[in-house]
Amino acid sequence: MTEQMETILDLRGLSCPLPVLKAKTALRHVPIGGTLVLECTDPLTVIDVPHFCAQTGHWLDGQEISGDLYVFRIVKRH
Repeated sequence: MTEQMETILDLRGLSCPLPVLKAKTALRHVPIGGTLVLECTDPLTVIDVPHFCAQTGHWLDGQEISGDLYVFRIVKRH
């Protein structure tokens, strides 16, 4: 089994549109099939991140909310 790379991006304290813009930039350095984990505190990311994935063709592998922390797992598809 091949272990895929996972990159964690701490976006706590950033407001829209910065979390998505920084995720877009970070995905350039993630290999295809790799996972980018976003840790956010902006409540609007629950709308913005899934929309970003749908628009760009990347796969939203998971989304968790724990208190004020929103965590997203994006798998790079291309």
